[in-house]
Amino acid sequence: MIAPRMRRVALVAILIGVVVGGAVAAFASAPVALAVGLVIALPTSVSALLATRRRIWLDGTVLHASNGVRHRRVHVARVVSVEFVVRSARVSQVAIRMGDGRATQTVPLALYAAGGGRELDVLGLRKLADALSASDLVPAAAAASVLIEQLRAEARGAALEERPLYRAVALIRDAGRTPQTTLTDQEVASLAD
Repeated sequence: MIAPRMRRVALVAILIGVVVGGAVAAFASAPVALAVGLVIALPTSVSALLATRRRIWLDGTVLHASNGVRHRRVHVARVVSVEFVVRSARVSQVAIRMGDGRATQTVPLALYAAGGGRELDVLGLRKLADALSASDLVPAAAAASVLIEQLRAEARGAALEERPLYRAVALIRDAGRTPQTTLTDQEVASLAD
């Protein structure tokens, strides 16, 4: 979902760098114009292109995350913290943050905009729920039950308002909480009902 947008950001940054570099070339030497163009275009375009290389996958109960430069592993069966993080804005996001004591990883679960959204596919949700169920941690079991309720809602073709992940966004929005917040244990339990 994000890769095409990041490619456009990189392209726009490069175009702005070229335009500004061309404008500077009219008043300064070519090396100065080139340096200005690179300073404007390079940081944004490189970071946007690196964002397209981010990959998250689950192998059994081990969550792997790679951004092309470094690789991180979180053993989901041995997590010591599990939290739902909700960002409520024009495009709202629901993610789950898990840590096993050595590393912490955030997995985006859903993006919602006005009237629609995109959610993690059914197989991904099921594998994540199974991995969380293997943990002895109570918040992991609660998170697994929310994901299972999300799967049930998707299976019956429920409207957005009936899906637990969308209800998390609505809960935060209705409560008027900060744009990015972590759900409490009671709020997580209410999503699974």
